[in-house]
Amino acid sequence: METSLHTPQRRLIELRMAHAELDGLIDAQSADGLSDQLVGRRLKKERLRLRDQIFLLESSLAPKEPA
Repeated sequence: METSLHTPQRRLIELRMAHAELDGLIDAQSADGLSDQLVGRRLKKERLRLRDQIFLLESSLAPKEPA
């Protein structure tokens, strides 16, 4: 059986990993007292974009509830 590398579930895992990596970068930057505010805002904006993508993908994968 051949499994695709481009399944929605795999994409969801990749998005979650990228989100977690950004969390770590943002935490490390916050711990550093000399952090660049512009870089911090860009990282946070990217993290929000990833969170939105994760939400949309999870919503599309969730089974539809009967009315």
